[in-house]
Amino acid sequence: MAGYSIFFKESVKKDLDAIPKGDLLRIMERIRNLADDPRPAGCEKLSGQEKYRVRQGNYRIVYSIQDTGLTVWVVTVGHRREVYRN
Repeated sequence: MAGYSIFFKESVKKDLDAIPKGDLLRIMERIRNLADDPRPAGCEKLSGQEKYRVRQGNYRIVYSIQDTGLTVWVVTVGHRREVYRN
């Protein structure tokens, strides 16, 4: 049973469209797992921000957690070199 609801920032659709299907399936599974555990082993809190990131292969998923509303907002998904440019 998922404890948190997952939401996506509108711009994430564009991020996901650029990812090859094989990688995309693994990324979406990783995002689904955040509903059960939004702070899984290996996640890192971004310094100076209220956001976290998890790795999935060469990709990074950046998200925020609202514990009071039990929501996770996916902010960006991209190749590890591209995520931190924004």
